[in-house]
Amino acid sequence: MLKRYFPILDWLPKYKKSYLTGDFSAGITVGIMLIPQGMAYALIAGLPPIYGLYAALVPNLIYAFTGSSRKLAVGPVALDSLIVASSLAAMKLASLEAYIAMAVFLAFFVGIIQLVMGFMRLGFLSNFLSRPVVSGFTSAAAFVIAISQLKHFFGLNVQTNNTVKTLVAIVDQIAETNYYDLAIGAGAVLVIVVLKKLHRKLPAAMVVVVLSIIGIYFFMVNETDVHIVGQIPQGLPAFQLPQLNTDSMIMAFPTALALAFIAFAEAMTIAKAVEDKSKEYFTDANQELKALGTSNLVGSLFQSFPINAGLSRTAVNVDEGAKTGIASLVSVIVVAITLLFLTPFFYYLPKSVLGAIILVAVYGLIDLKYPKQLWKQRKDEFYLLLVTFLTTLILGISQGIIFGVLFSLLLLVNRTSKPHVAILGRIRGTDYFKNINRFGDDIEQFEHTLVIRFDGQLYFANKDFFKNQLYRNMAKKGDALKYVILNAEAINYVDSSALNLLGQVVSDLKKQKIELLIAGAIGPTRDILFSSGLADELGKENLFVRTSDAFEYCENLSEKTAIQSKITQQSQQNTSVT
Repeated sequence: MLKRYFPILDWLPKYKKSYLTGDFSAGITVGIMLIPQGMAYALIAGLPPIYGLYAALVPNLIYAFTGSSRKLAVGPVALDSLIVASSLAAMKLASLEAYIAMAVFLAFFVGIIQLVMGFMRLGFLSNFLSRPVVSGFTSAAAFVIAISQLKHFFGLNVQTNNTVKTLVAIVDQIAETNYYDLAIGAGAVLVIVVLKKLHRKLPAAMVVVVLSIIGIYFFMVNETDVHIVGQIPQGLPAFQLPQLNTDSMIMAFPTALALAFIAFAEAMTIAKAVEDKSKEYFTDANQELKALGTSNLVGSLFQSFPINAGLSRTAVNVDEGAKTGIASLVSVIVVAITLLFLTPFFYYLPKSVLGAIILVAVYGLIDLKYPKQLWKQRKDEFYLLLVTFLTTLILGISQGIIFGVLFSLLLLVNRTSKPHVAILGRIRGTDYFKNINRFGDDIEQFEHTLVIRFDGQLYFANKDFFKNQLYRNMAKKGDALKYVILNAEAINYVDSSALNLLGQVVSDLKKQKIELLIAGAIGPTRDILFSSGLADELGKENLFVRTSDAFEYCENLSEKTAIQSKITQQSQQNTSVT
């Protein structure tokens, strides 16, 4: 039972000595990455840099015990930090202390929501974030994050977190650019890019952090010439309960819900990609919700803001040969040592270097290939991606997510309200019935019989479309029409509105002395036909296993065999037949 909630109890007893090298190498490398990244992502969230290290500590430790993915690296990430910043900025909090308290409370609230979702087995909800929405949102978020860091890059005093207003403020203040900050930031970007090209496993971010600190300490005559991080508290975070009150919960709920949902979808995307490559373990979506929820909740008790799985750090974990959560535990030790002994050394760290680290990191989030692919293959999904991108970029993070999901749901409803409908004919010399528009002269059609296939569930949103398509094609046949065969192989559900319509169609066709036959209905659809009484109204003799059987009946009035009758009348409501 405990193994379900603490997967470490499953893999730790089976741990092999051969795993140690990869786990330690990955853990140390990711731990070193976490230090500058955590501080940089705290800046994105509008928090003092130390909170990035707090977010890299306890949540990472908790996830090592509770996560079902053995290679996922959790901690502060750029996207979640940006959501925190944009939502808290909109709350117009009175002081930095209130801002920090709300960020910590947000982590607590996100953790509660994710835990509830996990115990309610709502892991499937991540499927509602389609790839075009995720791609458009992520690319826009990369631009938003990059724009938010330009103030550090240029050394400008810009207070707003709104993307458009930030750009306007930067343009207005460009004459006040601090050229020391700009030179240091540009140099940091160049060094990171060059080092990554030389060897992608080099800790480029940490290298520029160390070099810039040494440079400022020894060569900068006047400290006010460069915007530096300044004093960073030393020591591990203290246990502290978040400030809970009704007003905070009301203000934080929309953001917490969005963060819980997005973070989980993002984490599962990364975890599944790693799982597919390694084939060594199974990632449980509901356990991941519980693990992320517990990590956020417990982390908030030690002054962490919302965390998630980091794509770049997870990739390093895999590349360095991590096999288990021991890698995460090693990362935690590296961060803890930094908090205990090394934070005074970060006093002289230029903020423009942290901005440079973020700019390089988010560049990899911008995906240009996928939109091009959609433009060529699926223009409707391209527009979905574009709407999500523009909404996120112009209106904001939360609005981008909401619009993206709503637009994708509208697209889904539009598709299901007008599914594909095909008129079928028999391929000459066979008993195959195929779309007449695909096989040309190889198809035989018959004036007395209309064979129509409806490719989708039949429900309230498309019942009228179905009726119009049916009657339009019946009209083409004219007075010679005697039989209508509905190929129901693709109909997996019929709701009450559609059942009512089908009853009207059956009655209407009987008045016209036209017989309706249904062929190929699958089990769940047969259950609905029998339980609703429509099978009796239609006539059980008019249900067929295959289209060819129904057509043979229409042509020769041949009776069904015993096995055909048994199959067509099988349903959960008709136990005497089953």
